[in-house]
Amino acid sequence: MRSDTDTDKGTDMSLDLSADVRALTARLVDIESVSGDEKAIVDAIEEALRPLGHLSVDRDGEALVARTALGRAERVVIAGHVDTVPVAGNLPSRVEGDLIYGCGTSDMKCAVAVMLKLCLLEAPNRDLTFVFYDCEEIEAERSGLLRLTRNHPDWLAGDFAVLMEPTHGLIEGGCQGTLRAEIVTHGVRAHSARSWQGANAVHAAAPILDLLNAYEPRRPVVEGLEYREGLNAVGIRGGVAGNVIPDECVVTVNYRFAPDLSVDQAKDHVRDVFADFEVRFTDAAPAARPGLTHPVAARFAEAVGGVPRAKYGWTDVARFSELGIPAVNYGPGDPNVAHRRDEHAELSKIVECERRMTAWLS
Repeated sequence: MRSDTDTDKGTDMSLDLSADVRALTARLVDIESVSGDEKAIVDAIEEALRPLGHLSVDRDGEALVARTALGRAERVVIAGHVDTVPVAGNLPSRVEGDLIYGCGTSDMKCAVAVMLKLCLLEAPNRDLTFVFYDCEEIEAERSGLLRLTRNHPDWLAGDFAVLMEPTHGLIEGGCQGTLRAEIVTHGVRAHSARSWQGANAVHAAAPILDLLNAYEPRRPVVEGLEYREGLNAVGIRGGVAGNVIPDECVVTVNYRFAPDLSVDQAKDHVRDVFADFEVRFTDAAPAARPGLTHPVAARFAEAVGGVPRAKYGWTDVARFSELGIPAVNYGPGDPNVAHRRDEHAELSKIVECERRMTAWLS
């Protein structure tokens, strides 16, 4: 359900791209767009971009791609998702000093506002592709960017990509890979009054937890950036009834691995760690290398300044990496406040990001 603000159906939700980037951020935040319900905001973005004669605009569901065709030597893809996590009583937006509060302010409507301002550049020094996509905050299979890679990979062609995820104004290179696995113990079911007749699978899980407690994660340096891995239990289940010795226990572990490993190599590592147990993999997503050695990426890093750092977590740079496009994370939002009830973004960071991106492309 939409909130009882100016996001109500029937209310004008048009976007004025000539507005200051801070005002545009507030306007975008006030258009509620929880994952799976992005039509209103995508309609508004499409309505704003269609009149711009220097851009071609294509749409696939609730994903929008706008491109220049100036014949430049390089093409840069600038991408960002328009969906948010569920609203938590934090709409409409409000401004207090240098901070704008509201659902999606940091992750990542402030960056979407910057992207829309960059869409106004009629003669950039590189050809540009802007990708506004849906369903990033939920299960990967519903991702609008994944859908575009399947339906229209030609729309995403480019020499370099900037994913404007929140990085607080610093370049974050690549991303960690992630996989989840179930580590299983087996026992023999019995009545708990005659427990000696069975074998307790929950008790048998103790060595799994011992392995995790003793585990020393790697901190490899990949293309000059240090990544910190992690292997952790994120769930445990077992038990049949209050009077039954359980015959199975499952510990779910999450492995966040550095981009010097493939998914297959990461799976092999988990199998090695839990060599004495049954291991069942439930999902996995590849890592992405930093790509900062690419000439376009190096020039971008020089233009925006700061010291690049490794990206902890998985982002859609991995999708661009799979397409053979080097990509970095760079955006004005603060990842440490994303998804919180008090989510906010610094207005000065939004202005700074617009200025730096404009200078790089001008």
